[in-house]
Amino acid sequence: MKQSKKIFQIKERLKTARSRQKSYADIRRKPLEFQEGDKLMLKVSPWKGKCLTDVNLAIPLEELRIDDKLHFVKEPIEVMDREVKKLKHSRILIVKVRWNAHRGPEFT
Repeated sequence: MKQSKKIFQIKERLKTARSRQKSYADIRRKPLEFQEGDKLMLKVSPWKGKCLTDVNLAIPLEELRIDDKLHFVKEPIEVMDREVKKLKHSRILIVKVRWNAHRGPEFT
């Protein structure tokens, strides 16, 4: 009983600390507003994607499809190849798909 009380107390303190940090961050955060034709600098982490530096590689805004978590939506274009691998008593279907990535054709 004593141990669960301590765990509850720790959880509550963590929740309080998280709330305090969020309120500090929210005070410094400003809403962003853009006008048509504004140029923006997109900061991309090297671990998460590539930074496009060539102006000719700019993607028209109407071509971008972004989900509610601001991830690019990729759609499969065609199945390039398929293969069945046998593993003991099971069969595994392996499919190579071409996607409509904005950096050019992407295959998985």
